Amino acid sequence: MPSDPIPVMFVHGLWMHASGWRPWTELFASRGYIPVTPGWPGDGETAESTRENPDRLNGVGIGDLVRHHRTVAEALPSPPIVVGHSFGGLIAQRLLGDGLVRGAVALAPAQFKGVLRLPLTQVRTVLPILSRPGLRKRTWSHTADSYHDTFANAVTREESDRIFETHTIPGPARPLFEAALANIAVGSPAKIDTRTARGPLLLVAAGRDRTVPEATVHSQYNIQRRNTGVTEYAVLPDRGHSLAADDGWREVAELALDFLDRHGLAATPNG
Repeated sequence: MPSDPIPVMFVHGLWMHASGWRPWTELFASRGYIPVTPGWPGDGETAESTRENPDRLNGVGIGDLVRHHRTVAEALPSPPIVVGHSFGGLIAQRLLGDGLVRGAVALAPAQFKGVLRLPLTQVRTVLPILSRPGLRKRTWSHTADSYHDTFANAVTREESDRIFETHTIPGPARPLFEAALANIAVGSPAKIDTRTARGPLLLVAAGRDRTVPEATVHSQYNIQRRNTGVTEYAVLPDRGHSLAADDGWREVAELALDFLDRHGLAATPNG
């Protein structure tokens, strides 16, 4: 007899509201999954309401995100799959390593502790934030110009502006500082368990990404592939960091669905 449908938890990254996952949740629901988009602690119900109350996100760090999404995962009727973008991809790998989810898809994931080299392009992207220590407990917002230059650089300015107006929100700066200092910080929240047996993991890089470049994702793959669990890596050469929210989202979503299907994580597996 078939078992109950599998929940899928979608975890957004910095500067994007959970509303950006709406096309994904509709597609995954049509394939039989139960989609869940909990957002981050401090997010409002909409991107607009979040922009109106940015202080609610002040000081939110990686540890807060892990605890928040752990609580959501444990409350679901069965262990979910997690799909995460950017810092959401780091959270996805953390939850997978902790044995809280049955599989994970990490899209352009932020680097975890142990990734030693970061491309200059990535450093330049986050320097306006990391050069201001006073932002550590506050939020930072993209402008339409900076968003198109570093986040949605692989799409037209018109499309970039549409995503910016519809889905962008202020982001807490703390996760960026925590990731930047992960390799010298004892007990860093950006540390993940890459050794314990786990479910399947797909890492997806975007070839034109300036926020989390392809080389950063490949470095994570080189570490994760030592695990006994399935680890796959894919590159979309003409995509940027907005790959989960721009008009090319369907290509990425189908890539994820194919991976899940091939590794026993179809929506209604046989029980």
